[in-house]
Amino acid sequence: MNKSELIDAIAAKAGITKVDAGKALTATLESIQEALKKDESIQLIGFGTFSVEERAAREGINPATKAKIQIPAKKVAKFKAAKNILG
Repeated sequence: MNKSELIDAIAAKAGITKVDAGKALTATLESIQEALKKDESIQLIGFGTFSVEERAAREGINPATKAKIQIPAKKVAKFKAAKNILG
């Protein structure tokens, strides 16, 4: 399912226009992004939890040259699905 198909499904289930469903989905995704940028986690009971994880710096290998390279530390978004997400 892509974004436009998700918007269609939201509009049909909620009984709203596709424009309103698109605005609601965009606002939801932006809110999740903003919270993650602030290192906050978002817990949606029955769906899952979005959180931020720190990845430590590490040494890697460039596959083209086989030379060792340093991979810097970074933050990554993580999603853990709820146990009953599939029903």
